[in-house]
Order: sequence, then structure tokens, then C-alpha cells
Amino acid sequence: MSGTTDMQVVVDQLAATVGQSVLIEDREQHPVWWSTRGAVDLIRSRTILDRRVDPDVAAVVRRFKLAHATRPVHTPPIPENEMWARWCMPIRSEGRLLGFVWVLDPDGSISESKLSALVECAEIAATVMATSQQSMQAARHARDELLERLLASRDEQAANELARLELLAPDVLVQVETQRRPDGWALPDEMSLHIARSRPRLAASGSPLPLVDLREAVRRAGATRRAIAAGAQLDPPTWDHLGAWRFIVDAPPELTAAEVHPGVSALAAQPRRDLLTTTRAYLDHGGDVVAAAAALHIHRTTLYYRLDRIHDLIGVDLRDGHARADLQLALWLEAYRCVDM
Repeated sequence: MSGTTDMQVVVDQLAATVGQSVLIEDREQHPVWWSTRGAVDLIRSRTILDRRVDPDVAAVVRRFKLAHATRPVHTPPIPENEMWARWCMPIRSEGRLLGFVWVLDPDGSISESKLSALVECAEIAATVMATSQQSMQAARHARDELLERLLASRDEQAANELARLELLAPDVLVQVETQRRPDGWALPDEMSLHIARSRPRLAASGSPLPLVDLREAVRRAGATRRAIAAGAQLDPPTWDHLGAWRFIVDAPPELTAAEVHPGVSALAAQPRRDLLTTTRAYLDHGGDVVAAAAALHIHRTTLYYRLDRIHDLIGVDLRDGHARADLQLALWLEAYRCVDM
């Protein structure tokens, strides 16, 4: 049989031959193909309807060592789990376990002569599943190579090839998450790429960008993650809501925090960080003494004392709104540059 075999037809034929319901699962016991003949037990109904591994069935696989079987194994009814008797044949290709063929047998009607059809079905399934896995692996490899090219540069040819490979529109838009999610394509640094559908997600990279601009989407996502690590309060946590932090993210590398405001160097040079953290908290709370004291977990009297010490150290009265902007941006830039990602 070739990889183009219609396994659903094969499963239907087996069900007709044995006169019972048939189910094929992958090695993680997720249902792949099935054919129903008459009533089924509760476990089979759950497996098909919920499309998940039932713990009771997983226990049967372990109990009867089905993963290591070389011929059909009959498992008895288990009334406490509402499981009928059934036959199981592992699906293997070159020694690798690929899945299981299950046939219900509540009345013991499946004779030894019919088991050959079960074995043949498992052999055909092994060929189909192995071929499918090889095709998927080849496609994943090709996709990963194209993604590497897009991460390296703005490569229109790579973007077009990837769109064709994944059957996507040429003008497809993408977004990037900084915490890898299973519904996307894996990227370096635990990020993931997501195709923007009709309702784009609130992604770290912000509004969707063309696939060819994947490198820029990754940069935006990484900058957003770094800004949050540096203390940016973003709601929601996306590139589109960086606000004044865009000045920090896009600041030229040669610009130092001390050049924005020299007070940063004096604060950072102190043996204790309490004056630096107090300055940052006070400025980030807009000069609100109550909010800043609460954030620092100190009494307001202590906060006033520290504000006086900060004034003596850097010559800036933080209670004067006109003197705060440059210092706050300098503190943000220093924090952003010091983040260890």
C-alpha cells in the first residue's frame, strides 16, 4: 500500500469484516480514524466525542503491556470503567510504535480467523502513518529553513516560498508572541509566530506585519519583552502600547543614560540601591507620594527623607515636575540596557 491509501476506507472495510466498531489511535492515543457498527461503550464514546486520551484506556495499555505486543491482544471487559471487551493491535514501522488499532468485541464474536484482518489493517496503517510522518517532517524542515532566512533578512523570495508551502495567501500577515504557544510556529528565544486571522490577537509584536517583515515583528516582540522586564507598565503588553518607551527602544546605541541625565550615574554609584529604586518608583507614579510609598513598602516619612537625600545627591528636586522628565527617561534607558535576557 502507498502513502495515498485512504485509511478511512480500510477502517470501514475492517469494521464490515468483523461486524464491530473500529478505532485507530496515534501513539499518544488520540483518535485518528474510526468506523462505528452498532452500539459502543462509554469509553469509546468519550474518546471520539472529546478527542482526548481517556485515563482508563491509557491504564489498560499499561496494564496489558499493549505497546510491546506483537500480535492482537484481547482485553476483558472492565465493568467499573464501563469498558467492553476489545481487541488491540499495535501499529509499528521499523520498530517504532505509531499507534493502536482497537476493535470492540462485547459478545466475543471475533474469531481467530478474523484477527488476520485486524493485523492487515495495522500493517496498512503503519505504512500510511509512517509516510505521513515523513512528509510532515520534511515540510517542517523546509519551513524552518525558510523561517531562518526571514529571521536573517527581509527575504521576499523566502516569504513567497513559505506562503506557498503552508498554503497561505501571498499577502499573509503575522504576529509574534514572546511566550511560545502551541498554536504557532516555534521561533528562537521561546517565541512563536502566529498567522493573523480576521481578528488579530493582542500579540507582543503589536499589529500584524507582512510575513516578509518577520524579522521586524520579532524585533518588536523582543523589545516589548525587554521593556516590560525593565519595568514598563503596558496594558495590554504589546508593541502598540509602548508609548514613551518607544524613545527608549529606538534610542541610538551610542546614546548613554548619563547623557540624557547625569544624575543616573550618581544614583547607580551608591552602595545601596534604595535611592535609585525610590527615584524610579516616585517618577513612575507621577510624583504620587502615597502610591510610591505603597509600591516601595515604606512609610511616607521615609519617602520624604529619601527625596531630600536624592536632592542633595544629584541636585534635582523630584517634587518639581519640570525637573523630572529627563531623569525618568534616563532611568528607563539605564534599566532597559541592563536587562539580562
